[in-house]
Amino acid sequence: MADENNAGAPADTQPGAAPNQPEMVLQNIYVKDASFEAPAGPNIPVDKWNPQFGLNMNTAGTTVAQDMHEVVLTITLEAKLADKTAYLCEVKQAGIFLVRGYSTEEARRIIGAFCPSVLFPYARQAISDMITRGGFPPFLLPPVNFDALFLQSLQQAQQQQAAAPQPAVN
Repeated sequence: MADENNAGAPADTQPGAAPNQPEMVLQNIYVKDASFEAPAGPNIPVDKWNPQFGLNMNTAGTTVAQDMHEVVLTITLEAKLADKTAYLCEVKQAGIFLVRGYSTEEARRIIGAFCPSVLFPYARQAISDMITRGGFPPFLLPPVNFDALFLQSLQQAQQQQAAAPQPAVN
């Protein structure tokens, strides 16, 4: 009886979902790449542990199939004591997201802000684990507002476009 109700529905839609409705579904989360380096190893005195941290984040989205996007959040964290690097930790946390039924602008916002915010807790945990396993004091990345970062990147792109010289027309 249940098979009869779903017989006409396409295989890739969820039961009860209206056709052509906007849909955003997380398909998979995985670590695409991870590295940890501690050049000085255990030769750094823990009693003088007051490093300067450098944090770099980047997101990238690629289309892997129709309506399927791979989003990669790259976080690089470097801890330095004076001129010595205590550790360098990098994680590329990725996810496959189904994004369907949204306008181009809405899809860009989902891929550029919402998806990285879904991936962030996983990347945060991976970085924390690697640092602790490297023998260093625990470190937890602070929360990140990916919506604000996305808007900031849009504003920078608009400013660069406005500042770019216009080609001469003959």
